[in-house]
Amino acid sequence: MKYVLPIAGETEKKFLVNKIICIGRNYAEHAREMGHDPEREPPFFFFKPQSALAQNNTDFIYPHFSQQVEHELELVIAIGKSGTQISVTEAADHMFGFAVGLDMTCRDIQKQAKQLGRPWELAKGFDGSAPCTAIQRGALQDLEQYGDLVLTRNGEEVQRGDWRTMVWSIPELIAEVSRYIKLEEGDLIFTGTPAGVGPVKPGDRLCAKLEGFAQELNILVTKEQD
Repeated sequence: MKYVLPIAGETEKKFLVNKIICIGRNYAEHAREMGHDPEREPPFFFFKPQSALAQNNTDFIYPHFSQQVEHELELVIAIGKSGTQISVTEAADHMFGFAVGLDMTCRDIQKQAKQLGRPWELAKGFDGSAPCTAIQRGALQDLEQYGDLVLTRNGEEVQRGDWRTMVWSIPELIAEVSRYIKLEEGDLIFTGTPAGVGPVKPGDRLCAKLEGFAQELNILVTKEQD
């Protein structure tokens, strides 16, 4: 099965998704709200499977095995050029474009796994846990024209963050990830979430956007069918 995202303004070509790489603790206030010190703990990264990907305007199925699912608003960087050991100065050349996404997280499952000293991929990597808008082709300088990341739940603002205040910048993230794995065309980097993560429940409508960006992520939280 091929996992793809639309490319904004293009009907023929799709963005074929490869790896989904997620950055942790990349906003100082979010690190603090989760009980960590951003001055001493640099961001780390983890992976979601391709099956986590969900296109815009699709329902988010609340997983039956969790009682505490939370939203995490993220700027997504799409990689268009492969490379390893990429320098910070050359990192931006590897961008294909950008998008807005959500890292949906089963917080209760994550907490339990941490307490038991076990991996917590299940809390992050379940099906449909990475909703994402269409990809906007563009370079870093194109992204600079857009404003804050904003998430509303049922019309009320619940998360807002200036992506320019990330602990690690986009070029630094690309360079850092490429130290450990080969970045390939089709990879997505979810760049971390600002403060304000919170719970969702069936019936909630989530709308995520980058101010000034035409692509807005809209998902409805629904119950799993019996």
